[in-house]
Amino acid sequence: MRLAYAQEANQSIASEFIFKAFSTIPEIQHLLFTFFLLLYLSIIFGNVAIIWVVSTNQSLHTPMYFFLGNLSFLEICYTTVVVPQLLTSVLDVHRTIPIINCALQMFFFTTFGGTDCFMLAVMAYDRYVAICHPLHYTLIMTWKTCARLVAGCLVLSLVLCLELTLMVFTLPFCGYQPQINHFLCDVPPVLRLACADTHLHQTVLYTVGIMVLAIPFLLICISYIYIVAAILKIRTTSGRYQAFSTCSSHLTVVLLQYGCCSLVYLRPRSSSSEDDDRKHALIYTFVTPLLNPLIYSLRNKDIKQALKNVVKKTMRKSRES
Repeated sequence: MRLAYAQEANQSIASEFIFKAFSTIPEIQHLLFTFFLLLYLSIIFGNVAIIWVVSTNQSLHTPMYFFLGNLSFLEICYTTVVVPQLLTSVLDVHRTIPIINCALQMFFFTTFGGTDCFMLAVMAYDRYVAICHPLHYTLIMTWKTCARLVAGCLVLSLVLCLELTLMVFTLPFCGYQPQINHFLCDVPPVLRLACADTHLHQTVLYTVGIMVLAIPFLLICISYIYIVAAILKIRTTSGRYQAFSTCSSHLTVVLLQYGCCSLVYLRPRSSSSEDDDRKHALIYTFVTPLLNPLIYSLRNKDIKQALKNVVKKTMRKSRES
């Protein structure tokens, strides 16, 4: 009887998934919940602070900081797509997610993440124009051009990730509440649950990964080759330092973002571990969005000065009131 029930369950089409638990011990669950919640609140606070400073400080109304504000907004969005579901799953290990909700989470997470990667490439282009063609910078990087670049990043990512998500969820998923060895509905762990041939889908995933990760990273590298060549031509040490300082923050974020994402999406399936993918996903879901505001605020003089001015104004108003 039990064997017949098990066979029937394996042959049935799944309508919901369940995430693999970090721990089933209540004390550890509460610690993890508090830890992830604090990380999430720190991410929100840091990125909102960047957006607020950039939008309220007149001296930061330039293309470079316009892109930085959009990057911070994207960090908030794609972290918010993941964390609420993660927090509920940490406390309730038996909580399931319907397939339609899983598809929506995958679509929005990959769309915001892909837009984030394209945005970093746009920011590298902005630095290339500013350093290699300073006299033509205001003519090339107009506000209309900046808005079109941001919209182009979003539309391109949306089209690629919509196609990828639709392909993934045309597959059948068999069994009763298949377990996703992850904390979110990311593409690789969901594909592993399909009870059908996924070679075509793996190829599409790899192709999208190249378009979202490899090509933008290649463009960033080319931009920085030209940037370094231009900086080395600057005769004064102070001039070289100032030019390098405007790029160092961006380059640090690029290495963090593209490094972790490439290990998940561009590594051959035969050499990847599901547990490794989950660890790497924690980095680009929590660590990178948390470090971005710190990196840009600590390594950027303009942001630091703007933050000081905002704090001084706030303290002055509180004293006057």
